[in-house]
Amino acid sequence: MTVPPLSFSGRNFFMHSSSSRTKLSLALASALCLAASPMLLTGCNRASAGTTTPTASPQAVDSARQQLDLIPPPSKSRYMAIPSLAEWENPYLTVEQNMATLHLTQADANPSQLGASGMLRPVSARRQDLTIHVSDLPAALDAVPESSWPYGRVVAIEEAHDTPTSARPAVRRNVEAAIKTLGDMGVVVYEWPEAGLR
Repeated sequence: MTVPPLSFSGRNFFMHSSSSRTKLSLALASALCLAASPMLLTGCNRASAGTTTPTASPQAVDSARQQLDLIPPPSKSRYMAIPSLAEWENPYLTVEQNMATLHLTQADANPSQLGASGMLRPVSARRQDLTIHVSDLPAALDAVPESSWPYGRVVAIEEAHDTPTSARPAVRRNVEAAIKTLGDMGVVVYEWPEAGLR
């Protein structure tokens, strides 16, 4: 049994409906782009203005403070003796223009000193970097286990390296907001010297 060839009118209909679908898809995509463009432009303007830094809610700060009170106060002689952030084991923050990175070192689950920090048990394997907004700092620190605070309730903080000159005021505002939030939570802030120099 042979199938009759597609008539010209049928082919024309197929081509017409196909081009109609393409035109409809293009029209929908254009409409979505036009509808979204004011939101995108508004979002860019708000982000570039950067005059206000979002702060943590008082409820989040109070909740985190209650949990962090379980961690003992820090010993200044202990944490001031750490020569570099690479050796720092408490949480520390690297603050940028629109965000911050919370660096965590989880406690070693192996209680033995055999091979500690060696090739089979490197400290870097226990490190974790979380990108957060400064306003989310209470919730982020509230989730850090007690075992990740070997120096007590102290957080080191540094400004991001290689920050462009135009972004430095925004970075500094974020650092100050983070310091205020940490202070409100009862956490001691150790502002790390620039370039790691003391």
